[in-house]
Amino acid sequence: MFDVPVLSKPDLKTAAIPLAARLRPQRLADYVGQQHLLATGKPLYSMLKQGRLHSLLLCGPPGVGKTSLAFLLAQQIDAGWYPLSAVNSSIKDIRDKLEHCKEDRQQGRQSVVFIDEIHRFNKAQQDTLLPHVEQGSFVLMGATTENPSFSVNSALLSRLHVYRLLALQETDMQQILQAAFNDPQLRARGLSVDAHLLACLGRWSHGDARRALNILELVVDSLPTDQSNLTVDLAEQILASSPLVAFDRQGDIFYEQISALHKAVRGSSVDAALYWLARMLKGGCDPLYIARRVVRMASEDIGNADPRALSVALDAWQIQERLGSPEGELALAQAVGYLSVAPKSNGIYLAYKQAMQLAEQTGHLPVPLHLRNAASALMKAEGYGRDYQYAHDFPLGYVPGESYWPESLAPVALYQPTERGFEKNIKTRLQELAALDQASEWRRS
Repeated sequence: MFDVPVLSKPDLKTAAIPLAARLRPQRLADYVGQQHLLATGKPLYSMLKQGRLHSLLLCGPPGVGKTSLAFLLAQQIDAGWYPLSAVNSSIKDIRDKLEHCKEDRQQGRQSVVFIDEIHRFNKAQQDTLLPHVEQGSFVLMGATTENPSFSVNSALLSRLHVYRLLALQETDMQQILQAAFNDPQLRARGLSVDAHLLACLGRWSHGDARRALNILELVVDSLPTDQSNLTVDLAEQILASSPLVAFDRQGDIFYEQISALHKAVRGSSVDAALYWLARMLKGGCDPLYIARRVVRMASEDIGNADPRALSVALDAWQIQERLGSPEGELALAQAVGYLSVAPKSNGIYLAYKQAMQLAEQTGHLPVPLHLRNAASALMKAEGYGRDYQYAHDFPLGYVPGESYWPESLAPVALYQPTERGFEKNIKTRLQELAALDQASEWRRS
């Protein structure tokens, strides 16, 4: 697509450089993937055709080429390249880069300040960038694996074009892995590899090129010196103890997967719910976190349609705490399965949300005297508890026409039970009580 001269090359003589670093593309024509941004007519293609860069944020999962793409974009228009890592950089480091940017401007050249893992900058550090981005002192390029809506200040985010990079496709992974065997160190080993192994390496890496190359390098390094044939069986033996499930303990994937689990339970898809549960556990998620979320599912999405669901969820939580793995995980799976097939109702959840809103609006209203407890003679003399109707004194255990609301607040129907599960019985009961209220001639004024 683009053919530009190589401005810099990694030191291939240094054997300690990881394979993934040695194979970083040195020109845009060798960059693999992200065609939704780079293909003819796509956003970054159009920007490069104009010969100018704008400040941008590259977000996406690890190993999809964010840093490489930023460098290649700067290289394409011969811009100054000043990389920083938010992990170990300070405001002083940013100011130091500004001096280089001033020299570039004097030469009529654009400057790119690249900040890897920009989400790790605190608010003050991100705010430091604002005037320079606003004035065009440099082109800011940031890279993040986090959701920028939550990890980047809104003021800075509004000044950046956000481009989302996607996990690499299997065809992309095949291209990258095949190119790896042109690496001088691998070529010197005289290795032979079958296509099936490359396909497996691509699948195991979950669209992460760095991970794929690291796995390949681990397999090559573990190969006996008298062998040159890489096989799937050998790779599986070497990687038997390595986690191969895509998961991050507090990042986007974590929240995406717990969301998928919750929605599968809500949607009564027991098989999908068990799958997402297994994905999270296999990826290293704390089972107690899942247990707490399962309790919420029982209340939010099942509620009184099956009151037993809450007990099942709490039992699973307790078993996980007491017994740990693997018994606890099995109890969680049982709870997830039960909640998935249980009748669903969010009636209590919605009623509670409305009640909270109503309480916020009317929290100043006093408790009616007849509902107050007369704990002393003075309180009784002031009318506390006067004319209170004791429900158990009535034949049906219910006082028709009684009000339990603040005097100036008309009763509000918050809870709307469904026709599903046990809640159908609750709905019938509430309708019977409403009928008694309608038939009653007595009303508290």
